[in-house]
Formats: sequence, C-alpha cells, structure tokens
Amino acid sequence: MPRYAPNQLPLTVPKRYFELRRGGLKGAAAARQVGVSVSCGSVWFIKAGRMLLPDKPIDARYLTQDDRIAIADGVQAGCSAAAIAAELGKHRSTVYRELRRGRKADGSYNPWWAHNQAILRRRRPKEEKFQASKALREFVNDKLQQHWSPQQISRQLARHHPDDAALHACAETIYRALYNGLLDKRTAKLRTARTRRRKQRRGIPLKNAIPRMRLIHTRPREADDRSTAGHWEGDLIIGKGYASAIGTLVDRATRYVHLIHLPHGWKAPQVRDALAEQTAQLPAALRRTLT
Repeated sequence: MPRYAPNQLPLTVPKRYFELRRGGLKGAAAARQVGVSVSCGSVWFIKAGRMLLPDKPIDARYLTQDDRIAIADGVQAGCSAAAIAAELGKHRSTVYRELRRGRKADGSYNPWWAHNQAILRRRRPKEEKFQASKALREFVNDKLQQHWSPQQISRQLARHHPDDAALHACAETIYRALYNGLLDKRTAKLRTARTRRRKQRRGIPLKNAIPRMRLIHTRPREADDRSTAGHWEGDLIIGKGYASAIGTLVDRATRYVHLIHLPHGWKAPQVRDALAEQTAQLPAALRRTLT
C-alpha cells in the first residue's frame, strides 16, 4: 500500500488520529490511542493546518475526507487522475479540480489540509460577488447595456480575467444579481426586457395538460377548407350567475348545430362524458374530428 505520513505509517493511522481529535480528544491522548508519539501527531496536525468540522452534514455527492485520502494514496502511487476517479466512482473532472484546488503552496497534496480548505470554502453566508466587487458590477452593467446575454458576459469575464476568480461570474449568478436588484435597474436589462424570473417547471407535468393533446394546426386539411362534413368545432355557453351551461357543436362544412345537454355540470370530465354519450348516435362518417 502506498504510504503517506511523515513516519511512513499506513494512512489508516493518521485517519484514526484525526477521527479521535474530531471526537474531542486532546492531541496527546489521540496519539497514545493510535500508537504514535505526541510529536508525530503534532506534525500531522500542523500539516493539516487546523481542525475544522462542517457546520452541517455534507451531501454525498461531494468528496469526503476518505475520498481525499484515497486521492492522496493514488497520487503517491503515481496513478493518473482518471484512474483515481474510476476507483472512487467519481467523474475524472472532480479529481482534476480537487488536485488543482487542494494542493499546498509547495505542490504537495495533503488530504487533511485539502479537506479543511473544502470546509472553509463551503462556509456560509458568503458575500455576493456583485456586492463585493464594483469592477464586476460596472463590467456587467456595461455589457448588458450593449445587449449582451449573461452567457456571453460570463465567457468574456473568464477570457479577460483568467487568473482573477473575483471577476468571474457564471450566467446564473448574473441572472440572480439582475433579478435581485444588485445591478442598475435603470440601465442593466436583458434583451428580452424580462425583469422577473419565469417559474422553473423542468420535469414537472402540467396539471391541466390534456393527455396526448393534438394542436389545432395538426387537424386534417379537409377540416380547414371545410370541404368535408364531420369536422366539428365545440364551445361552451355558461348562463347567468354560472347557474347553467350548454355545449355547442358546429359542423365546419354544413354549419349544422348540435346542442349538448349538461345535466351533471360543465367541468372537463362532465363535458367529455356528455359529448361522448350525445354524439354516439351520429354516423361514423360524421364523427371525424372535434376542435
């Protein structure tokens, strides 16, 4: 097994040491329990930077401390980032980013130090980028006045300031800043002139959608040119005070009107059932389509 500790102990030993420290034990007591000297434990502690605990549970999709230990193991063994990712069951981009962000100034990768840095990055609340950076606000305001889209602005920021993370903003961050009033409302506007976000309903079925609904422009051409009988147009007439209603069917070719009695109400299910029952006696040739 690859080694990763000042005294070449297996990784399970410092891992247990840090678990005990996070559990509340002092450094000397934790060192005694794992069978190392106090100075060895102190070296681990110093290299890790400090002992941090997440303020809330971390979602499983993020790297854990064990994942970072496995990454350090793989780096020590000379494995590629892609091979390490395959072993962890993560995307290789996750490991590439972790190695880029988690290395110390000397280029080494310490899993405990990297884990502490990840906890620091996750701490909330964070100040909004657009509140903290006047230069970023002015740049985005200027581009929005020129009718640039947030996506274009995001790419331009990354291109012009590749090494300054404070001047990077993804398109979603720009949208949020615009809708939350962090940009100049008088001049910073979208090309669509929209000032509020539309409701996001991706993957959520519409409650009022008709199953297998066909749009009106898909009906047969003979219904449009009124050349053949049997293509009907339906409507609903509601009486005074919503006390009564009646359905109407008009044949597009002959202009024949058929009234639909609605004794049980005029909600969609009742109208559907009444239509089916009261048009069943029509010949099949006269029951082609209904709009």
